[in-house]
Amino acid sequence: MLASGTHTHPMGRRSRRAAARARRERKRNDADGVRAPLPVVTETLYRDSMYYVGNYERELASLIDFIDFSEEPKRSGVWEPDEVGSSASTSGPRNSLASLYRPPFHLMTHGSFEQVKITSTAEDKWLLVNLQSTTEFSSHMLNRDTWANEAVSQTIKANFIFWQAYDDTTEGRKVCTYYKLESIPVILVIDPTTGQKMRMWSGMVEPETLLESLVPFLDGGPGTHFASLSKKHPRGSFSLAPHSKPKEEELQRALAATLENNGMKESSSDDTSPITTPEEAAVEATVLPTYPPLPEEPKGGDRSVQCRVGIRLPNGQRLQRNFLKTDSIQLLWSFCYSQLEESEGEKPLKLTQAIPGESKTLEYESNLTLEQSGVANSMISATWE
Repeated sequence: MLASGTHTHPMGRRSRRAAARARRERKRNDADGVRAPLPVVTETLYRDSMYYVGNYERELASLIDFIDFSEEPKRSGVWEPDEVGSSASTSGPRNSLASLYRPPFHLMTHGSFEQVKITSTAEDKWLLVNLQSTTEFSSHMLNRDTWANEAVSQTIKANFIFWQAYDDTTEGRKVCTYYKLESIPVILVIDPTTGQKMRMWSGMVEPETLLESLVPFLDGGPGTHFASLSKKHPRGSFSLAPHSKPKEEELQRALAATLENNGMKESSSDDTSPITTPEEAAVEATVLPTYPPLPEEPKGGDRSVQCRVGIRLPNGQRLQRNFLKTDSIQLLWSFCYSQLEESEGEKPLKLTQAIPGESKTLEYESNLTLEQSGVANSMISATWE
């Protein structure tokens, strides 16, 4: 205790001693002209890269969870990149990520499932349904890779009504229950008139695979499909009983019997010419052109001079082959016949360009190149004439 009656706190004494040491150190440095070295500090500048990989899908899913898709087309938001000052914004990376996985609003038809079915029926277009899940990254891959593909977009706009929903919404759960869907995401082609499921794909579907699979639906809408079924199985059709043969057939048999009895039927053994049926006469009348020889498939993968053409044969087989862009479209016929059975080589083939948009029949006599005809890097459907 000091004489004045005040106490000296230990912390105060330590502070004064530290200040005195600092002054002595500063004087010594000033005398030497050298600044004291900075203390060595060891810190982690970046986290483990696996942290970001592991949380990538969760980051995207958490972002998508808070988005109201029904309102997004009405306003600009996280889906549209900020043209001014986006690099300075702290939310820029998240906005760029969301824009990359932006849903295909330009393809969507909005409304309930029943409403889009009515729209599809009115426009005589197939209904293309995409059920997604925010917890499945393959759903976002469909938005990024498949629906954003230019050829896919053109095909859907021309031939389908597109509807997208999430499996945790009221409409999404209704569709999942009705069609007994177990895995999400899923793509469905539905007949809007009957609600029948015509085709289904699960998981991520590459653009090329989807385009090839949609080829059968490009020839006509649900109305055309229903009409073709009606012709094959007409309502009220029945077979005549043996005792109810038409009178014309009975008259013909009676006339033939009369001619035979009167000796008017020719039976000369010298006249042995075979009877030609109408079907055989039609085949004989069809003279196929002489197709050019098929050259060796080009190698190297130079896309400036080469192209790739996908072909769906009449038997359902799907093939792909490389051609030169300057090759004649007649080589497509040569390639198709090289893949068919020898017995089918006498039947005429009709080649139809399936995409984009409406189908276009290729003319063999045009002798255009693949590039000139717009066939390069597209799908071709081959059917019997």
